[in-house]
Amino acid sequence: MRVFESAGTEAGDGLTRDCLDPLVISRLRASFSSIVSTEHGRNRLTTTFYATLFAEHPEFRALFPPALDQQGHRLFQALQFVIDNLDDEGRVLGFLSQLGRDHRKYGVEGRHYFASGNALLVAVQSSFTQAIWTPSLTAAWTELLDLLLHTMADAADTDDLPAAWGATVVDHERRLDDLAIVRLETDSPIPYGAGQYLSVQIPQRPRMWRYLSAAIPANPYGQLEFHVRRVSGGWVSPAIVNETQVGDRWLLSSPLGGLEVDRDSGQDVLMIGSGTGIAPLRAQVMEMAMRSNNPRVHMFVGGKYPCDLYDIETLWHLSLSNPWLTVVPVSEEDEDPWWHTIPAPEAPPGLHQRLQGQLGRVVARFGSWADRQIQISGSPAMIKTTAYALQRGGTPPELIRHDPLI
Repeated sequence: MRVFESAGTEAGDGLTRDCLDPLVISRLRASFSSIVSTEHGRNRLTTTFYATLFAEHPEFRALFPPALDQQGHRLFQALQFVIDNLDDEGRVLGFLSQLGRDHRKYGVEGRHYFASGNALLVAVQSSFTQAIWTPSLTAAWTELLDLLLHTMADAADTDDLPAAWGATVVDHERRLDDLAIVRLETDSPIPYGAGQYLSVQIPQRPRMWRYLSAAIPANPYGQLEFHVRRVSGGWVSPAIVNETQVGDRWLLSSPLGGLEVDRDSGQDVLMIGSGTGIAPLRAQVMEMAMRSNNPRVHMFVGGKYPCDLYDIETLWHLSLSNPWLTVVPVSEEDEDPWWHTIPAPEAPPGLHQRLQGQLGRVVARFGSWADRQIQISGSPAMIKTTAYALQRGGTPPELIRHDPLI
């Protein structure tokens, strides 16, 4: 079995050092497709990785949260994202570097990554569902894991920003029965870009980190806003919605994600957000509103019920003072459910009315959007169905951007 060493690496080592050959990428995708084709393969990959890692390095167990289900899901989705984007070296390197910096919140250092290489290779090989694992597959996966581990280790060891920031809850607004807006002030400003998300830990659920998208741009006062929907059966989101109090102290880790508007491309923008997925899109248009020159932005805001368009009034008012912004509300149902207790906002006079239908299909009815930069934000299921609807309508897949589904 290959031993992964850290000697001789340089900053930025990875794809820029030795780009993966197209044949290697093809082998990686084919083998990973075999793993993801069954639930057994997906589960075996994560369970084997942690079992092997902790058997080889028992001291590593203290770096992880008590429950590993979310951690395993994120590991699998991160691998999926890397495999899917191997043709885009900048995107892969940026993602891996962000993960390396983010994992410092657990106390992970560069040496931990190199020590985990063998466990990752064992996990991949044991999850392969085809008859034969060949030496060429071993070589391909060893090359990929070398790239992955060196990039993350280098980012973890060279970042000069804090591993985490402290923040105080200054407001908790229950906007819907199952949705809250939480406003915080950090002890010092966090240098995140509008459109990024951060990992947060709340006092009610210590050591359980969850990703939340910032709904406002970064500012010198350290003010932050998160929109959080309660997930049925979840551990953290119900506590945020139901139990958060003004004065609570949160921890926040390094910014992640790459949603941004390319102002130099000459292309206009299509943004599609559902539920609290509007947060990173909202932050971007708020930042754009501070500038004089912007591309045109069509923003479709969706939800199952009209009440799910909980922040549409803010976006409408933003569009009134920024003619480059068009906001189109969409809901699958025409009326709120009987159990909903907060009325949905009415459209201001003179603005377009709400459209009805499945969000992706509604957007696709307007054309292929082939001349736009396209961002999708929402649940993993919403992102997949919306991207599929757009591609069926003729949208080139390379124009579609969304964050990893983790």
